[in-house]
Amino acid sequence: MSDRNDGGPADALAGIDPVTFQIVKHRLVRVTDEAVTALKRVSGAPNTNEGHDLMVALYTPDGDLLTGGVGFLHHYVGASEATKHVIERFEGDIGPGDVFMLNDPYTAALHPPDVYVIRPVFYEGALAAFSASFVHVADIGAVDPGGFSPNSTSVFHEGFQTPGVKIIEGGETRQDVLDTLLNMSRDPGMVELDIRSQIAANNVAADRLVELADEYGLDTVTRVGEALIDRSESQFRERLRELPDGEWQARQYLDSTPEERAFRVQLTLRKEGDELTFDFAGTDEQSEYGFNCTEIATTGGVLAPVFPLLCHDVTWNDGVVSVIDVEAPSGTIVNAERPAPISIATVGTLQMCNSLATVAVSKMLGSSDAYADRATGVWHGAHSHVSMEVDRGDETTVETLTDSFAGAGGGRAFDDGVDLGGEVVNVVARWGNVERTESEVPLRYLTRRFVADSGGPGEHRGGVGHEFALTLVESDALADAGGDTGFEGVDVVTIGRGMAVPHSTGVFGGSPGPTTDYRVVPDVSEPDGSFDPDAAESADASGTAADSSGSAADASGSAADATERTGEDAAWGVHALDEGDVFYVRLSGSGGYGDPLRRDAEAVARDVAVGRIAPETARREYAVPVDDEGDITDSPTEARERAREERLDAASHGQTRDVGDLSPTDRRFGPAVAVGVADGTEYAACADCEAVLGRADEDWKGNAAVRDRPVSATGTATDGEKRFRLRQFCCPDCGSLFDTEVARRDDTRLVSRLY
Repeated sequence: MSDRNDGGPADALAGIDPVTFQIVKHRLVRVTDEAVTALKRVSGAPNTNEGHDLMVALYTPDGDLLTGGVGFLHHYVGASEATKHVIERFEGDIGPGDVFMLNDPYTAALHPPDVYVIRPVFYEGALAAFSASFVHVADIGAVDPGGFSPNSTSVFHEGFQTPGVKIIEGGETRQDVLDTLLNMSRDPGMVELDIRSQIAANNVAADRLVELADEYGLDTVTRVGEALIDRSESQFRERLRELPDGEWQARQYLDSTPEERAFRVQLTLRKEGDELTFDFAGTDEQSEYGFNCTEIATTGGVLAPVFPLLCHDVTWNDGVVSVIDVEAPSGTIVNAERPAPISIATVGTLQMCNSLATVAVSKMLGSSDAYADRATGVWHGAHSHVSMEVDRGDETTVETLTDSFAGAGGGRAFDDGVDLGGEVVNVVARWGNVERTESEVPLRYLTRRFVADSGGPGEHRGGVGHEFALTLVESDALADAGGDTGFEGVDVVTIGRGMAVPHSTGVFGGSPGPTTDYRVVPDVSEPDGSFDPDAAESADASGTAADSSGSAADASGSAADATERTGEDAAWGVHALDEGDVFYVRLSGSGGYGDPLRRDAEAVARDVAVGRIAPETARREYAVPVDDEGDITDSPTEARERAREERLDAASHGQTRDVGDLSPTDRRFGPAVAVGVADGTEYAACADCEAVLGRADEDWKGNAAVRDRPVSATGTATDGEKRFRLRQFCCPDCGSLFDTEVARRDDTRLVSRLY
């Protein structure tokens, strides 16, 4: 238990009635909510005021998280570390009206463009709290525009970075400091607006906190805050004690285009009593490019999904943070050593930490009947961030597309994922409208549309994602419309991953979502809303047009291996767009939950009818015989019986054990694997046919039948390389699907154990 108050919440609240406690508690939340609103209203950046790529939170005088606001939750930890560093670095030099800035990733920031602005809050001369905010600023002078730097091979290539500087002193802006920062930027006007929006947010937070202290007294507000932290820790520990002890593994592969390799990121979640440990042993060494995380970023990455999945009804503060331990081996891609580049971390390895923690925590939740409905597949496994540098002759602006924030919700234990459902670590994320982008950038969207099969197959499929295509507006068209014809060029910056292997993995047998795709198709004749990158006629295509399905799902390999693609790969680097070029991106969708053969056949047919599932995928992955319009043409029951038989025919031989009759328990390994007791020992058994696989505290998956398939088998939107496979672990007796892994051929299977 925390030593903040040895007597616990009750002692902290002595003399404070329950009504006052609840009022102050909710007023603290309103402080951060109002500060976020102020930040969005002042900011002019679409990723901030439309995408909600932001955060505002309150911290104690010691720098611990007091009240977390909405936005990207992994910044709670980074902002806390930044605040503590400011307290130490500026000891004796922190006064009323001061404001500090920090963006050094080896100090506290998650990557250099994510700037923390921190303000101490004083009340009647005493330090009462800190308000800290973050936004991803437009540009800090890195080697590439926008802050995500595909050409960076050192942190020294990644722009302006400070381990802490005072930008406002006693209420007066230090203009020399601000000018030094702005002098480094390609887009100083927008960067200044970014920073001033954070200052405004902190000012609002400070004003509202002072008003709260005026009304109830600083002592009352402070004691309520301390009690909330203690209460959150107590509630979280109680919840952990209600869950089974055990360990659960998850793994993904980060495909690095410039290094022509994939980095293994492996996570083992261990739960013992009321303690939780995330262990990254087995993860590959750090990258030569900016995918790397620092230890602080990795810690924030695994904590972020814990808040909504495990602590949805607990106040989000340091009481939750203090319970969790993260072990990230030094020198790996999850704990890089300076001067390794960091700039792509938040959409690279950090987001992969989000996804791995989501899967591992979901496996833990799925081990308990009481909490199984909280489990989910991965939401939006790979950000497809796109920055643009627009050369306007006399000036340069750096713009951001917000399409990646649309996301897609993973399949859940009780329902399908939400189409375009954002991501689990930012519950308020959203994308901007087309008109906003087209009014500021000389681009025209040809299409934004759902992608069939972008929700991973499962009993509850993943929410579908989207694809988009855009092109430059020709100068003559701009002139006719009275628009700005002064631009001299547009460069698009991409730092894609998830092309070689899907990153939106499923859970408990659910399949992954699609691979991503980035292309520039040059010199397209009269492109319109029906644009299809594989059917487009290009005067200068690098390959021949492929089948319009965009994927080959036969057992021999992936679509990337089977067909040549139209257009030029644009997943990595800086790409100059010319008039007539079409820039196309397919996003990563989401992962499914559970065995696809358990999905309601009528739901599959409806999804085919509206274009969410391709007919061939419905027939192959869901074993629902449908025509191209979604009408069921034969018996799904009989088709699924044949599908289970085909699974076993194609799988390696498994084995079962005879241990006598099992007594049921409330523990399990997801919906398809029950845990029962015989002679005092717990065993994992098929929930359908009761075939026993092995002891629950051992590697019971080693006795399952294993079917090996290409990753492209999951749907028409998935390509991928042959070295990555789907491993499907099935019951050796009835063919029920227990688990689906994305793995390289030589990697060991993932383990789940209960103690």
